[in-house]
Amino acid sequence: MVDQLAARTTHLVFAALWAGSVCFVAAVVLPLARDGAFNTTRPLEVISGRLTTVSRVSSLVLFLSGSHLAGTTYTVERLFGSVNGWLVLVMVALWLVLTALVEIAAKRFEAGLTGKKIREPAREALPMFWAAAVAAVGLLVVAGLLSANVARLL
Repeated sequence: MVDQLAARTTHLVFAALWAGSVCFVAAVVLPLARDGAFNTTRPLEVISGRLTTVSRVSSLVLFLSGSHLAGTTYTVERLFGSVNGWLVLVMVALWLVLTALVEIAAKRFEAGLTGKKIREPAREALPMFWAAAVAAVGLLVVAGLLSANVARLL
């Protein structure tokens, strides 16, 4: 029981941190960079590096806590044969998509910054970060559906 509470709380905190970080970069930082609000690449390099760190740590923590929750909550039949099980599988898919999108987008952005350009790398990375933000919000929506036990309403 206590392990479930700790796993759920940890899972929620890291999901919110990760999703919020990705959405902030996509909605605030990159549009400002694209529009010329930064005079140097250094703050953007730091932000991108920190986002990558937050993404990797969060991805690992979510994998571990989510695996524990799924392993103690679902049987194979329940995972593949119930609404909540399907939501867990959707969450795993979105987790993979978000992890990949953040890694690829950050690498592309950082590669552009090494040329000491700001606007062009931001403009090119922005669509991938928007896609990552959509995946992050999708993860939170699925988490909300699971938390509300939406399956009992169907």
